[in-house]
Amino acid sequence: MAEERLQKVLAHAGVASRREAETMIVAGRVAVDGTVVRELGTKVDPESAQITVDGRSIRPEKLEYWAVHKPVGVISTVDDPEGRDTARSLVPTKARVYPVGRLDADSSGLLLFTNDGEMTNRLTHPRYGHAKVYRVLVGGYPGEEILEQLRRGVTLEDGPTAPARIDFDHTTATGTWLEITLREGRKRQIRRMVESVGYTVGHLKRISIGPVKLGSLESGRARELSEREVELLKRSTGLDDGKGGKRGKGGTGRKPGRPPRRKVVKRRGR
Repeated sequence: MAEERLQKVLAHAGVASRREAETMIVAGRVAVDGTVVRELGTKVDPESAQITVDGRSIRPEKLEYWAVHKPVGVISTVDDPEGRDTARSLVPTKARVYPVGRLDADSSGLLLFTNDGEMTNRLTHPRYGHAKVYRVLVGGYPGEEILEQLRRGVTLEDGPTAPARIDFDHTTATGTWLEITLREGRKRQIRRMVESVGYTVGHLKRISIGPVKLGSLESGRARELSEREVELLKRSTGLDDGKGGKRGKGGTGRKPGRPPRRKVVKRRGR
C-alpha cells in the first residue's frame, strides 16, 4: 500500500482530526515502529507500520458515515455521566463514531456520526460555513420587520450573528413555522436569536446538514449514508481526492483549506 502522511493515518483511524493529530505528533505522543516521531512530513504504510499514541496501538478503521434522527430529550454525545439517553446509542455500529456538531436536548432532527476525524473537523470549522437547515415553530406571529432583523443578524452576548436565511412557511393557531438556514453553529443559537427579538421557540428540528437531508428517517433511527452522500460531503469539504488539494477530472480545483464558492441568488420575498 502507498505511504501516507502520519497525521492523515491517525485521522482516518478515528484518533483525532488531522489538525489535532499534528499537535499530538509535535508533542511526541506518537511513535512508529517503536520510535517517537515529531516531524509532520513523516510518511508511513498504514498496513505495515506499528503506530502507537500515548503507548496504545492504533489501527486504521473502516470509515463509516451515519445519519441519525435525534429525538427530543436525547443528548448529542457519546456518553453522559448523568445516565441520560445518548444519540450514540442509536447508531448500530461498533466503530468509534462521534457526532459531528451538536443538537441541544430540547431539539430534534439530523445528526451526523463518523469516525472520519478530518471530515468532522472540516464540517464543524466555521471557515467552511456549511449550511444547516431547521424547521422552527415560533410562538406568536413575528412580522416581516422582525424576520428582516433575524436575516441581517442580531447581537447576542457572544457577539453579532452572521446573516441567516429566514423563510416563512405557514401559521397555526399558536405560532409561526419558519425555515431557518445557518452557516455558523453557536450553542442554542436559533433559540437565542429568536429570544433576542422578543419571541420564543416551541419546536426546532434540523432537516439538513450540507448535502445530507433528514428525509423520511424516523425519529430514533439511524442509517448509513449512501455512497453519493459521502461523495458530496467529501466534495464540499475538499476531501474528495484524499489530499485536500487540487482534484482531477470532476473536481473543483479549490486550494486546500478554502471553503467552496457559493452562488448568491437574489430571492423574491414571500
